[in-house]
Amino acid sequence: MRLQGKVALITGAASGIGLEIARTMAREGAAVAIADISLEGAQAAAAQIEHDGGRAIAVGMDVTDEAQVTAGVNHTVAACGGLDIVVSNAGVQHIAPIHELAYADWRRVVSIHLDAAFLVTRAALQHMYAGHKGGSIIYMGSVHSKEASPLKAPYVAAKHGLLGLARTVAKEGAPFGVRSNVVCPGFVRTPLVERQIPEQAAALGISQADVIKNVMLKETVDGEFTTTVDVAEVTVFLAAFPSNALTGQSIVVSHGWFMQ
Repeated sequence: MRLQGKVALITGAASGIGLEIARTMAREGAAVAIADISLEGAQAAAAQIEHDGGRAIAVGMDVTDEAQVTAGVNHTVAACGGLDIVVSNAGVQHIAPIHELAYADWRRVVSIHLDAAFLVTRAALQHMYAGHKGGSIIYMGSVHSKEASPLKAPYVAAKHGLLGLARTVAKEGAPFGVRSNVVCPGFVRTPLVERQIPEQAAALGISQADVIKNVMLKETVDGEFTTTVDVAEVTVFLAAFPSNALTGQSIVVSHGWFMQ
């Protein structure tokens, strides 16, 4: 078990990519804190992990609320005996051209992706530094951390911003044994992406099938969606990596959509 004895907190973990990461980390031996704005969803996810033989707790957390983030991290440390891994995964999407984009929608997307990543990072680092045990902070980026797409300005901007945050954390955290990296998936068929298909079809005036084939998967090598399992495996690899040889980096998981 690559994460035996570790404690991991994953935001947005009641469903989708976050839930798959939590399940995989639990199977690898970590105690996992399922942090989600839906406490009921987090409780259900934690119960299922416990049923499968893992160790999990549920944490209700609005990742844009400073007090809730701090309280959730502190609760995780108290309940699980420490904090070794943080995965900042919570996210939303909003489809609109810039000239029609409401500032409130811009702020919401940027806040949930980038401001929240800062809040959970700050709270986690205070424990990781004080415990002198080091740790791993992983951000859920995107291929849109590397390149842009139309109709997604706040998402693209926030995902680009995560690269800068991760690189800064890597430099500041190194003396304390804290590593920081970014996982950059292509399109994963989660509820977030499912909602985008009809939205983009309407915005672009094309069919939903064309959105999938000629927009989402056009640049992949095989026309396939990335899976939650693909993303979880890379996240665990980064969490378990044993040294600062791999820090401040971003790994693209996209069926070749973007190649570095």
